[in-house]
Amino acid sequence: MNLKLNKIIPLLLLPFIFITACQKQYIPNTEIPDNNFNRDVINFCERYRHAVEDLNVGVLLNLASPRYFDNSGTVSGDDDVNKQHLEEILGERFKSIDEIRYEIKYRSVFEDESAIIVQIIYTMSFQFTIDGETRWHNYTGDKRINLERDGNSFLILSGM
Repeated sequence: MNLKLNKIIPLLLLPFIFITACQKQYIPNTEIPDNNFNRDVINFCERYRHAVEDLNVGVLLNLASPRYFDNSGTVSGDDDVNKQHLEEILGERFKSIDEIRYEIKYRSVFEDESAIIVQIIYTMSFQFTIDGETRWHNYTGDKRINLERDGNSFLILSGM
């Protein structure tokens, strides 16, 4: 009897092993399928996220494409930012911030004919001082970061 069970149990377990092996694997803490390309994209975006938390304008400028352009999601051209204006804009925004926390939940990564698109949900909390009073402010929203290939890495086309 034991000999028969020893032969039957592995056969019964085979479908479960097959189902487990065929399940999609995701990059930890994301909804992104785990593969080399997606890992490289997420790692690059994490460099960007850390540079924001460090208030490091120099690193952010190095991560931006020479073709960087962001229309800020508006029709008006008054708030458009290109690479030339990026340093000024970031410097102006960062000088009033004492501390920042920038969290990203990665929703999808895909490539179309114009860019590598990273769709995220972000939460940004920052501390600033106005008239000697310290305050915290929070933003949460959906956003997309558009990237282009740069050798073995990427550069940000828009979405900072």
